[in-house]
Amino acid sequence: MTNRERVIKAIRHENPDYTPHNVLFTKQMHSKMVEYTGNPRYADTLDNHISIFSIRKPHAYAPDPAAYYTDEFGVVWDISGADKDIGVVSQLTIRNAEDLAAYTPPPIDEEYTREICEKAVFSKGDNFLIGSIGYTLFERAWSLCGMENLLCYMLTDPEAVESLLGRLAERNVQKAKIALEYGVDCILYGDDWGQQRGMIMGAPLWRRFIKPCLAKMYGKVKAAGKFVAQHSCGDLREILDELIEIGLDIYQTFQPEIYDKAEYKQKLNRRLTIWGGISTQAELPFMPPEEIYELTKANIALLGKGGGYIAAPTHAVPGDVPPENIAAMVSAFKNQL
Repeated sequence: MTNRERVIKAIRHENPDYTPHNVLFTKQMHSKMVEYTGNPRYADTLDNHISIFSIRKPHAYAPDPAAYYTDEFGVVWDISGADKDIGVVSQLTIRNAEDLAAYTPPPIDEEYTREICEKAVFSKGDNFLIGSIGYTLFERAWSLCGMENLLCYMLTDPEAVESLLGRLAERNVQKAKIALEYGVDCILYGDDWGQQRGMIMGAPLWRRFIKPCLAKMYGKVKAAGKFVAQHSCGDLREILDELIEIGLDIYQTFQPEIYDKAEYKQKLNRRLTIWGGISTQAELPFMPPEEIYELTKANIALLGKGGGYIAAPTHAVPGDVPPENIAAMVSAFKNQL
């Protein structure tokens, strides 16, 4: 059975020969693992079952690459602080509701998009291939105008917000359309809506502004016979059934701080595939390696039963995790048989 076949069986809630896994690192954590193992190609030893590529133009870095970068929307991000991967928005692009309503997203660089899709298909081996579109709706909008401002605009200028999100959704649909021409298995949309408890904007506003856009984005992928994955950190308990209703196949990331594993394995069984389950918040940074090994095995036994699980940390692993714990987790992934 190939890695791709194994992932597809898991998504279809069949029993693969063993549970597929996938590990992603922040830059800081990857550097730690390279130093720990002495292997500059350490990531290639993980035996990940999924190949993920970003369907967006690369960031343009300032003369000092440790300070700022500019994304494909022209948003400038400051990475001089603790977060070296994403950072914080340096300055706002949209400063009032009128600008919000009039904003036009930048055109898609189709030539570049096709080029990266071709490279991804060529290099995926026997892995399940995912094209990732991050900062799709809520995150992209607040990166332009500020999160607090966007939440206020949802109440004071809802038509302007709907107009902006609609244009962003259409851009995402067009990106996905190009990627689907190259035979990717899945489109992963990234957009954080959750807090540790509850949703940032609340379920009613999510239903008004986000859900209709997602239905269009998911629908394009499902019409092509492919799978849809959604990344969102935080607590989405209020809307999981609605995400399934509009076509979601895979939910990343499943955080044990929020979801009771046994309860949600039963609730989501044969309806939604869970991706995550090993906490980067409370488990990987603090537990000893032998406990991480046993925890990983227990997750696979519970969540992987009957398929429906991609074993993984709950996020790209941050730099505060001991390398020994990563080694223990990966060992448990590989020692299933």
